[in-house]
Amino acid sequence: MTFFRNLFFACLVITTTKNFSQQREGNIVEYFGKEKVNDVSEGEVIHLFNEGLLLKTQGIPFSNASVEYDPVFADFLSGISSIDIYEGKEVYDSFQEKPVKWEKITIAENGEFNDPFLRRNGYLYLEYTSEEEKTVLFEASGHTNALINGLPHEGDHYDFGWNLIPITLKKGKNTFLLSGGRFPKIRARILKTYKPVEFTVRDLTLPDLISEEQKTLWGAIRIINTEDDFFTSASIEVKLKGMSEVVKIASIAPTYVRKIPFLIPNPSVLKEGETVTATLYLKDKNNVVIDTTSISLDVKSKYNHHKNTFLSNIDHSVQYYSVAPSLTRDKDNQAMFLSVHGASVEAVNQANAYKQKDWGHIVAPTNRRPFGFAWEDWGRLDALEVLEEASNLYKSDSQHTYLTGHSMGGHGTWYLGATYPDKFAAIAPAAGYPDLLDYRHSFTRSLNDEQVQQRFGMSLTDFKQKITPKFNNTTEEQLNNIIKRAGNTSRTLELKENYLHFGVYILHGDSDNVVPTFLARDMRERLGKYHNDFAYYEYPGGEHWFGDESVDWPPIFYFFNRREIKKDSEINSINFTTASPGVSKGSHFVSILQQEHPFELSNFKFQRTSKGFKIATSNIEVLSIDLKAMAQDTLSEVYIDGDAIALASLDKVYLSKATNKWQITGKPDAFQKSPLRYGGFKDAFRNNMVFVYASKGSDEENEWYYNRAKFDAEKFWYRANGNVELVKDSDFKLNDFKDQNIILYGNSSNNTAWKKLLKNSPIQVSKNKIELGTQTLRGSNYGTYFIYPKEGNSNTSIGVISATGIEGMHAAYANDYLENGTFYPDVMVFNEKMPKQGLSAVKFSGFFGNDWSIEDGEFIWKE
Repeated sequence: MTFFRNLFFACLVITTTKNFSQQREGNIVEYFGKEKVNDVSEGEVIHLFNEGLLLKTQGIPFSNASVEYDPVFADFLSGISSIDIYEGKEVYDSFQEKPVKWEKITIAENGEFNDPFLRRNGYLYLEYTSEEEKTVLFEASGHTNALINGLPHEGDHYDFGWNLIPITLKKGKNTFLLSGGRFPKIRARILKTYKPVEFTVRDLTLPDLISEEQKTLWGAIRIINTEDDFFTSASIEVKLKGMSEVVKIASIAPTYVRKIPFLIPNPSVLKEGETVTATLYLKDKNNVVIDTTSISLDVKSKYNHHKNTFLSNIDHSVQYYSVAPSLTRDKDNQAMFLSVHGASVEAVNQANAYKQKDWGHIVAPTNRRPFGFAWEDWGRLDALEVLEEASNLYKSDSQHTYLTGHSMGGHGTWYLGATYPDKFAAIAPAAGYPDLLDYRHSFTRSLNDEQVQQRFGMSLTDFKQKITPKFNNTTEEQLNNIIKRAGNTSRTLELKENYLHFGVYILHGDSDNVVPTFLARDMRERLGKYHNDFAYYEYPGGEHWFGDESVDWPPIFYFFNRREIKKDSEINSINFTTASPGVSKGSHFVSILQQEHPFELSNFKFQRTSKGFKIATSNIEVLSIDLKAMAQDTLSEVYIDGDAIALASLDKVYLSKATNKWQITGKPDAFQKSPLRYGGFKDAFRNNMVFVYASKGSDEENEWYYNRAKFDAEKFWYRANGNVELVKDSDFKLNDFKDQNIILYGNSSNNTAWKKLLKNSPIQVSKNKIELGTQTLRGSNYGTYFIYPKEGNSNTSIGVISATGIEGMHAAYANDYLENGTFYPDVMVFNEKMPKQGLSAVKFSGFFGNDWSIEDGEFIWKE
């Protein structure tokens, strides 16, 4: 099998019925029991795009760049290309180092554009002439992003058929630029909606109804608002077998599709195995029904495999997890097995691959989507939320919690185990890879000269030079390093000594060519140098998926059954490493609260002694130790990095390092950096964040910032099954969102919420000016992303997407910070050239100090 087919199938797999054929072509969802949505129920198809122009640009599957950029989109954003694209027009392809031409392309019989260059790297340009200005739905699939009349929108690169975007067509020519997705095909249609506000049943999140219980359950459905006003004060009523539940719903912004939670009654008359139909009624502020739809729900027993739903703290969305409950019924303090799935796998299929055990519950979270975030970023948070939800529901034994997973879930097992080592008694990665970026880049590293010549038309030497980052000067290299430092939390192998906390069982097929077996052998070799509690097994003849035993391997559970997490009072030594206390703060009773150098590796080695303890530290500024949990009678001899410390309390103690000497201190001020709020920029997208957009600028600014907020909301829905509220700045009241993170779009000149939230920020952005402490940049061409603490609350933050003018706004169009494997420190400032040039256009980047100041932070400034 060739490299690119291996890449295509990387990490895909679980099917509980039969092995899939690695030779099949087509849409991933077709392999795993999900049909792509082709039918239209939201309106009438008034136009199928049947011809367009294709640009066959080249590129590599995974970039080494610290800052992503897109020269083709950049021209459209600046407005210089959308008016004169035509067949035969040349565009310079920097990867191939030659011009390529826009070529005519027409659809196939199935209504899709098909061409190998639509996979990942190519572009499709479409036009539509409207006789009048009107609002429609743009429905497309197979593309990664779209620029519609110059404004960015999220695509449907997994080709699910979910994408519905309300747009206002201009009278005359309208332009659509779509970037390629995961497959060599794209479909695009325009729909005239039946109703101004309506349900769509594309992408429902639903629970299983439980025959033994009558408690209400959460579901979620998307509502399309094609009107120019907010849809407010509405409700959803759900009726099922004579029972009903009504939920007031949050406002839905103009021309926006939002996934809304609703409650489902669970009548007592239900029988296991049946499928029932519930009716949903969408009611406006006057309680008038404006739309209805039906949903099907399966009835399961709580004692058999089933799905549960819950409201996420990340964004108040409805997420589900799947359970294979213990065969030992209604008993507390059983074990908990957290099983994390592979790429493209539904959590329900993950759980269904396991036979039920008689001593614990198997719980499979979703990673927010079948692909999600490779169990990093919001996938990591989803795993933690589900572990807490399920542990509380089943009242499981926290000392007998275990972690396992397959493929991408094997990576999740390595990653989550290293990141949260005190949560698990043992881990069992199956067909996994430890480091995500290293795994991605291993494919390009493994190419031979013939493969490179065939795919890219160049020698292996030239290819390696092409994918190696180049820097124009030392400062640019320093910028690259500080930006990439934000990704240290994902460098799993740098945390490998955290595996000393627990036992490790490695399972891998000896014929796996998707996640090559050498990755498992490498981990066996690494562990063998320092770990005394691990097992390794290569399944003879095992490919990437060799049936349910790929995850439900009996020796794994035998291994688990003989290991438990020690009580804090029994722990004599800890070796713990983290790259950020905001991701992982510590182990058991020792916590890292602040670092000396943010997002560099921090480590402590704790050793209990007969009269106290000693700790050796690296890159730690503030520590806390819970002496009560540690439970030691004698603490007369305590040393930190060789310094003797006299303890004044036997409860919780805080220690701070100043001028290389440790001392007892008080709890850090709530405003300072802490594990609750540490940065970088991506950390702002949690705590039920709300997007607040500018409305007090020019018409062009207002349109851009509102659409920019929608673009992020669209992406968070698609990538993270998300639910995001959009709020106009003039409607923003701080007290309404006091416990929520705020993502602010605009600057102090056009967003009235700026002064409420950021008046004390050391970064100030206004029209034609950005102030960075004592430094000032002038002009309309600067953009910035940064995070800053929200005052009055110790764990909420403000994320800022801002610019000094139109050119800077265009430069800030990209939102890959909502993807895993991307790097964003606390602050990044750039000019209008970033969409075309990437890193060389970055002017300023780095991390605030622990007091959220620029002066005490670590930044690189490019003159």
